[in-house]
Amino acid sequence: MLLSYFEHREACRVKQEERRNRIARLPDDFHNPLTALDLPVSELAENVRKGRIQSQASLTAYVKAALLAHKETDCLTEVMTSEALDWAKDCNMDGPLAGVPVSLKDMLGVKGFDSSVGNSAWIGKSFKEHSAIFKLLRDAGAIPFMKTNVPITLMSYEFSSDLFGVTTNPHDPDYSPGGSSGGESALIAYGGSRIGVGSDVAGSARVPAHYSGIYSIKASVGRFPKAGSGTSIPGQEGVPFTHSPMTRTLEDLETFWRAVVKMEPWKYDYSCLEIPWCEVDLQHKKLKWGVFWDDGSSVLFFSSSAAV
Repeated sequence: MLLSYFEHREACRVKQEERRNRIARLPDDFHNPLTALDLPVSELAENVRKGRIQSQASLTAYVKAALLAHKETDCLTEVMTSEALDWAKDCNMDGPLAGVPVSLKDMLGVKGFDSSVGNSAWIGKSFKEHSAIFKLLRDAGAIPFMKTNVPITLMSYEFSSDLFGVTTNPHDPDYSPGGSSGGESALIAYGGSRIGVGSDVAGSARVPAHYSGIYSIKASVGRFPKAGSGTSIPGQEGVPFTHSPMTRTLEDLETFWRAVVKMEPWKYDYSCLEIPWCEVDLQHKKLKWGVFWDDGSSVLFFSSSAAV
């Protein structure tokens, strides 16, 4: 047992050193002052498509912001910037997410990078192939550029990881960003990413969005591809997770969701449902809202029902 502990500590040290070295080796451009980062996703993609903004310039701006976010919150795991520069050069200029940098929760599979989900035993076991959602994003023109921190095994709304440290809330370092997609929420809320991919079973994207003041919604199972992603419980299908979008604004949330569905995710993952995107105009309709106070067998805690 003692030997295993020392192996664990050494593995954590080695992985943290690898992260520091990858950041230190970045070109000077990534450490220079920031450029403007306030374009909505739809406008950024449109500017890239029309040649007004170069995809490399878009990437550089977000890498700068991500490094500042990481310095304040410890939100990053795998720093994929060198590879992202190559991806930016040949991104799909006609795609719905052309030239848009996107961050990924650590569990998403990226060829050549670990998805350790906080486990030191999984260090050095990098993915041999890209995950389905990674391939879809690349085909849509997006530029994956960072992977973000998670609590060990993903099984927590709080945040602690020996491997990459404790990620803090960008609004107040004494508070948690939520979990398990807390690295994503911290990065996006700080401004280091505009859109990202988290995952959700029982609130793993929604809770961090709430804690950090960003936007998310749990995708229905079969809406976002998940083939090729890591997990802390391989083979568990009783309560399946689903990848879900996380964004800085409500407008970006709709833009991101629409882009993914219009890429026909069922062509990337056979488990996805073949349901196209449906535009809905609610401006001239009187809306009705339905609320379930309980499901007939489980009653909400008083604090939850009071909030509803």
